[in-house]
Amino acid sequence: MQNVDKGFYKRADAHIHLSNDQITDEVSRGHVSSSFLYSVARFNAWVSASGFKNNEDMFKSKEEILDYFVTDYRKMLEENLDDYITNFDSYMKNSVKES
Repeated sequence: MQNVDKGFYKRADAHIHLSNDQITDEVSRGHVSSSFLYSVARFNAWVSASGFKNNEDMFKSKEEILDYFVTDYRKMLEENLDDYITNFDSYMKNSVKES
């Protein structure tokens, strides 16, 4: 990642730890992932809305907002997928596999 502030990874790790703690025998990784993704979308909608004076201006910028977040998420996901591909054996050696 480029241009991240000092606490970037610490905050990200805190969110990841919270999500990991939510995985149980009754709640799958997929369900936790969906909730996490929804919460990020909801938070980013609020962050975006906070930059506007009214809903009309926000509506006019909707596609630009979507493009920004989708492009940013794709870059982050691609970077992390590449990291997991490169380090698969060491990252996944203690992971519980689904049957």
